[in-house]
Amino acid sequence: MQNITQQQIDYLLHLADTTLILSQRNSEWCGHGPILEQDIAITNISLDLLGQSRNFYQYAAQLINETNTTESGWGEIDEDKLAYLRTEREFKNLLLTELPNGDWGQTILRLYFFSQFQYLLFEQLQTNKDEHLAAICTKALKEIKYHIRWSNEWVIRLGDGTDESKQRMQFALTELWRYTGEMFIAVDYEKDMNIDLDALKKIWNIKIIDVLNEANLITQIGDTFMQIGGKTGTHTENLGFILTELQYMQRAYPHSNW
Repeated sequence: MQNITQQQIDYLLHLADTTLILSQRNSEWCGHGPILEQDIAITNISLDLLGQSRNFYQYAAQLINETNTTESGWGEIDEDKLAYLRTEREFKNLLLTELPNGDWGQTILRLYFFSQFQYLLFEQLQTNKDEHLAAICTKALKEIKYHIRWSNEWVIRLGDGTDESKQRMQFALTELWRYTGEMFIAVDYEKDMNIDLDALKKIWNIKIIDVLNEANLITQIGDTFMQIGGKTGTHTENLGFILTELQYMQRAYPHSNW
């Protein structure tokens, strides 16, 4: 048995929660996208994120069961219990992922910010000493590369489009930027994962600014105060509403199976 730490489990839950909540948010566009092709595209991206989330939850559940330290009373832990029976304070997702969708431009910019970060992070994690974690991240990189390409093309198209689309994208940039700093601020359970968030931030900034400049968006954000807390369970009011919808069936009909 490998030497399992609580920090390792918490980090897996952070990765799983983040992709699950963003998947749930993006899936709200199903049937509401601006055109059918893009409606299908963002729904497929939601499914990619859900698949990643399941892989992380399954691995976290395996490690929790191996340690036999849970006092939840849930019995043997599985991915469904981790997704459906934890409360807001137990979720460790980035605040960025739980924000309301807003308009199409805001949803697209959020996806681009996160996907560019996720790709750089998973590039580092694919060489992690935890071989199972590394394998999950390596498998996901091809999907994430598509998410980046699809979302940044939309960012450029809307930012460099009509006066209204440009105005909406500029508003989205102002609204979302304050939530990007959390990605690069390590909490306790990240500090033993051998991740260089400072180096990652430098590369992320270069790539993001290049795309925003191509979209003719104003990037002089200034010293924006960054919102943090999601990684340690302090969330916006939005997460409670998301979990109410996401967890309703399991809460209303405990232990139900398809």
